[in-house]
Amino acid sequence: MLPALILALAALGSALLRLWAYRAQLLEMARVLEETPPESNLRLTVRTFGMAPRRLCRAVNQRLEEGRQLRLETQKREQELKYTMTCISHDIRTPLAGAMGYLQLLEEDPERQTEYLDIVRERLEKLEELLEELFLYTRLQGGSLPLKCETTAALPPLWDALAEFYPQLEAAGVEPKLRFDREDMTVWASPEALGRVYRNLIANALRHGGGGLTISGQDQTICFSNELPPGPNPDPERLFDRFYQSSPDRAAGGAGLGLSIVRELMERMGGQASAQIMGNELQISLRLSASEPPAK
Repeated sequence: MLPALILALAALGSALLRLWAYRAQLLEMARVLEETPPESNLRLTVRTFGMAPRRLCRAVNQRLEEGRQLRLETQKREQELKYTMTCISHDIRTPLAGAMGYLQLLEEDPERQTEYLDIVRERLEKLEELLEELFLYTRLQGGSLPLKCETTAALPPLWDALAEFYPQLEAAGVEPKLRFDREDMTVWASPEALGRVYRNLIANALRHGGGGLTISGQDQTICFSNELPPGPNPDPERLFDRFYQSSPDRAAGGAGLGLSIVRELMERMGGQASAQIMGNELQISLRLSASEPPAK
């Protein structure tokens, strides 16, 4: 009888010690959580034996990590928003300030009315282009721009884009070289979105290129190639980032969204856009699907 009682007391004592250790551990975890600032990377540790405390510790640490990642993502978005607003304000203010300046000159020198009005019209057209680009990018990012994709001819939207840019191409002395292994290429795309992709790439070549433009196609790949101007080369890895400008003075104009829109539209159509530099030439390749891509 006595040995059994001793064993029972020993078991009870062991259980009480374990409960005391659990309580001490929980109090320690609570203290650490209360004293640790939210931005800290500190994680809880457990010193007691048993599955329950370790499971609780893992669950709490997982929630702490999720909270940390959420804070980092929020900080990143806030920084991106500030950067976006800075870029937008710069790009909108520049043509607007130019238009206002020439309107003031128009008041002071009415004899040059036609010249100044032409310049004002050019600045306002640039502002309209910037706002349209910003609006389109915002709709793409927000998922509010549905694309109706279908099997469509790849080249007619390109001919339309080249015709639209004919005055600018002629003024820049650029005669596009066209090389296609077949002119009846069909792809899975939205004709309107594909036309926008072509127009953005032509505008990019005119705005940032060093002259010349070659457009070639083979299979379901269409490549836009143009010489690079003197100076630092753009970073192909960052070329499709929004607001990316290889030149810090942003003197070439544009909001830096044209190629970002190209990438967004291509991905929405199940395709890909990539860039590389070969020698003194920038090559932007569009890889389109021949038929509807499988659902992800």
